[in-house]
Amino acid sequence: MTNPHGKRRGTRDMFARDFRKRGMIPLSTYMKTYRIGDIVDIKGCGTVTSGMPYKAYHGKTGRVFNIAKRAVGVIVNKKVRGKILAKRINLRIEHINHSKCRDDFLNRVKKNELVKKEAKASGTFVCTKRAPVNPRTSHTVKGKGIVVEEVCPIRYEFIA
Repeated sequence: MTNPHGKRRGTRDMFARDFRKRGMIPLSTYMKTYRIGDIVDIKGCGTVTSGMPYKAYHGKTGRVFNIAKRAVGVIVNKKVRGKILAKRINLRIEHINHSKCRDDFLNRVKKNELVKKEAKASGTFVCTKRAPVNPRTSHTVKGKGIVVEEVCPIRYEFIA
C-alpha cells in the first residue's frame, strides 16, 4: 500500500494523549484565561478533533492575536522554502497551553530589581549581568594506599 496523503498523515504518536492521561479533558483546561499578547505553546490534543492545528504547527510557540468564544487566534512563524512567514491560525483552547519560555526571564528581572534596590540603599555597585561559569581549577587527586601507575605507549618495532 502506498503512503497516505491526508492532513493527519504521520500523526499517530504526535496527537496521541499521554500515558494515563486519556479520557476526559480536565476542567482546568477550560478555566484558563488567555489575553491578547500572551505567548502560548501549540500542542494538538487528539481527543478534540475540531479546531485542531495542522501537524506543522504542533510544538510551535506563538502569540495570541484574537480571542473568540471557544478558540483563540495565534500568530506562528512557519518556514516555507527558506522564508519565515508569520501565519495566523485559529485553534480551540484544548490545543494550546500558556508558554513557560518567559518565566525564567521575568524571575531574573524581579531578582535584579531587588538586588539593585539593596545595592542603592547600601551605596555599593552590583553587576546584574549574567556571567559564564568558569572552568574548574586544577587540583591533585590523592588516594590512600593506591600505587600510581605510569602509562606510556609501547614503542613500535618493525619486524621484517
